[in-house]
Amino acid sequence: MKEEKRKVYYLFSPFLRIFHWIMVLSIVTLFITGLLITKPVTVMGIEPTYTSMSMDWVRNIHFIAAFMFCAAFILRIYGYIRYPGDRLFPRVWKGHFYRDTIDVALHYMLLKPGHDPYLRNPLARTSYVGLYVMVLIEILTGFAMYYMTEPNNIGGMLFGWVNVVLGGEMVTHWVHHIVAWLIIVFAIGHVYMVLRADLMEAEGEASSMFSGVKFLEHVPLDAPEINEEGPKPKKKD
Repeated sequence: MKEEKRKVYYLFSPFLRIFHWIMVLSIVTLFITGLLITKPVTVMGIEPTYTSMSMDWVRNIHFIAAFMFCAAFILRIYGYIRYPGDRLFPRVWKGHFYRDTIDVALHYMLLKPGHDPYLRNPLARTSYVGLYVMVLIEILTGFAMYYMTEPNNIGGMLFGWVNVVLGGEMVTHWVHHIVAWLIIVFAIGHVYMVLRADLMEAEGEASSMFSGVKFLEHVPLDAPEINEEGPKPKKKD
């Protein structure tokens, strides 16, 4: 029997894991209800407003999920400040970051047989920045449409400028719709890379978002970052 000694790397706090799954649930709910709002389901030829698929219910669920999503996003920002170990943004000020990102990208494009081991994939870190930008766009455009029922209230004053900048509420709607699809495309790519890292590279990506830790035999190149940000890795027999 082969004996393997692995190190335990604590990566994700309970705070981050809870709000990660809240955001996942919110995004799925928002996307499904958003599609129904865009193209309501007609049941037996009856106008959607008067069927069991009442648009009032669909819209209310969409709005509740949106506020949950915003709360999770705000608390994610708080967690970024409160828990140094949860910092997933790329270290763009480090020269090796760009080399590491290209190395991983070439591997995912099947141009290299492998890449150096990392606790936090530099390509994934970069993609998170794009995700947060899209999330911000969705929040701004969503509230810009939501508060236009009463444009003179405080919500209309805070977000009405978005419609002006984009050239009208219809354009705001299209931007909101297109970015929602881009987020889903990101989610598909994210799930693919997580499963790939688990199945092909034994990185424990999926399980770490439940447990918060990774059990690795090899030493990742970015392991010193964990030592700087949080508890030092410990050996497990």
